[in-house]
Amino acid sequence: MLNTKSTLKLLLSIAILGSSLALPAQQQSASQDMKNAGHDTKQAAKQVGTATKKTAKKTGHAVKKTTKSAVNKTAKKTKEGAQKVEGKTQPN
Repeated sequence: MLNTKSTLKLLLSIAILGSSLALPAQQQSASQDMKNAGHDTKQAAKQVGTATKKTAKKTGHAVKKTTKSAVNKTAKKTKEGAQKVEGKTQPN
C-alpha cells in the first residue's frame, strides 16, 4: 500500500499533468471563440445590409407614391385655376 506522502505526490503529479494537458485545449477554445466572433460579426453585417436594402426600397416606394399623388393634385388644381381664369376672361 502507498503511504500518505506517496499518495500526495501521486495526486500532485496527476494534477500537474492534467493541468498541462488542459492548457492547449484552452488556447484552441480562445482561437475558436475568435473565429465564432468573426462569423457572428459577418452575419450581423449581412443582416444590417439586408435591413438597409429593405428599408430603402420601402422608403423609395413611399416617396414615389407621395410624389405621384402630389403631382396629380397639383395638376388638378392648376386645371381648376385655369378654368376659373378662362371663365372670367370670356366675353358675356
